[in-house]
Amino acid sequence: MLTRLAIRNIVLIEALDLDFGRGLGVLTGETGAGKSILLDALGLVIGNRADSGLVRAGEDRASVTASFEFAALPAAVRGLLDEADLEIEPGEPLILKRQLKADGGSRAFLNDQPVSVALLREIAPALVEIHGQHDDRGLVNPRGHRALLDRFAGGDAAVVEAAWKTWRSAQGALDAARAQVAKAAEDQDLLLAHLAELTALAPQEGEEEELAHARADMQKGEKLTDDLTALQHLWSGSDSPLAKLRTGARRLDRIAGEHPLLGDALAALDRAVIEASEAEEKLERAAEALAFDPNELDRIETRLFDLRAAARKQLCAVDELPARMREMREALDAIEGGEEHVAGLEAAAQKAALAYRKHAEALHDVRRAAAKRLDKAVAAELAPLKLDAARFQTSVVKLGEDRWGAHGMDAVEFLISTNPGADFAPLAKIASGGELSRFILALKVALAEEGGAATVIFDEIDRGVGGAVADAIGERLARLANGGGNESKGDAGRGNAGRGGQLLAVTHSPQVAARGDRHFMIAKSSQGTVTRTSVTPLSDAERQEEIARMLSGAEVTEEARAQASRLLERA
Repeated sequence: MLTRLAIRNIVLIEALDLDFGRGLGVLTGETGAGKSILLDALGLVIGNRADSGLVRAGEDRASVTASFEFAALPAAVRGLLDEADLEIEPGEPLILKRQLKADGGSRAFLNDQPVSVALLREIAPALVEIHGQHDDRGLVNPRGHRALLDRFAGGDAAVVEAAWKTWRSAQGALDAARAQVAKAAEDQDLLLAHLAELTALAPQEGEEEELAHARADMQKGEKLTDDLTALQHLWSGSDSPLAKLRTGARRLDRIAGEHPLLGDALAALDRAVIEASEAEEKLERAAEALAFDPNELDRIETRLFDLRAAARKQLCAVDELPARMREMREALDAIEGGEEHVAGLEAAAQKAALAYRKHAEALHDVRRAAAKRLDKAVAAELAPLKLDAARFQTSVVKLGEDRWGAHGMDAVEFLISTNPGADFAPLAKIASGGELSRFILALKVALAEEGGAATVIFDEIDRGVGGAVADAIGERLARLANGGGNESKGDAGRGNAGRGGQLLAVTHSPQVAARGDRHFMIAKSSQGTVTRTSVTPLSDAERQEEIARMLSGAEVTEEARAQASRLLERA
């Protein structure tokens, strides 16, 4: 619920801190005192469009801070915070803040962490619901009517959602398989031709690199042919330098013992022979590696060019050709075994569709039955609210199969007829704001809804009514604030009964004001050219005096005070 509202420099409000509690809070004051400013400030902090005109004259910025406390954070809010990577500790209040500059710029914060205004707007429906003049949210918006009816009915919409997902998954697999088979069938002749070409070519992974290296080596050998031939002449034949070194070493070996220097010369000559032999060996190995065979080079180049041409044709790399062949075989296999596979998927999709239809039909029946109970419950609330000529209808219409979804097969909308003989129309078509608010009150009391906003605000719901009607409005507001609703909804919808809630009402009616658990008076004062709006929590005595003023007007009479006392005692 909303526990605190702090406003700084908003229009006529210089500084204001308000604490709220559970139950029904009422806000009263003279016309023009600034009640709408409070709602504008609250709207600003829940993501409404920033208007620089809200900044108090002479100030460069304004701010509004709203604190909410929950026994457990609403699931919708928790999900949005998780998506935004924001963490709120269990039991920690949710603090929304909006700063507005005089030039129109604004910033938003959630528990002192900068956030987008869009995030405030997304979490707002779970926090605050405002019903006032020209309201187009909350119960007026038909997009939420189906969920409200489901909560009222107690139907298992989750089963329908699960069945829908299963059906969509099965249908998606079937559609993909059909598309694959159809595509493969169209390309069958081309696939067969390409596969035959690649099969004949028999490409291997890594083959291109091996061929390219072999080609490069042979091309090097071709360039080095003359040099290798000349070098080989140095080592081959009886007259080669190496042969002469070996002959010299043998002759020196016979006389090396005659003098030490001859022994040293023999050792040096032996080393030279060894090094020359190693050089000869490496030369021979290099000549073998660089052997140039024109026929083999042609074969390698032809193979390499064929592989690269095939890769260009298939729009892939050479090393990807084997994988491409496997894909072609799989596509052809899909053509051959596709019908059997598709038949299996068709059976699965049909089974899932039947299951969804079964659950959706059952939910449809539950909704139709609940719609009748809701219509009856709302009808019981209309006459006391001076809407006895009006009629309410919960429209549950089966949609075409192309519009079925996780929500089922129904379109749900709350309709009204305000005059005898008039056609039913959407709630938003009601011209009178006060009339609309009373309709919404009747509906909320009938729903006694669970899962709605933490705080509900009614702005001048009693406009244009008084006496018994105003008393009936006050009684229902108090009942709704204390968690009670219409008892005719059945056991399935009583989950909210007895739970304390929070409801705020801006009112001109003493009958409504007397029903409040807390009373705030909004007043405007002027000092010279400076005008301020203030909001003051009233004591019991002050509250009695304010209700007496509402009863009597400018001059508060003793009779008005006595009547105010009676209203408070009865409440």
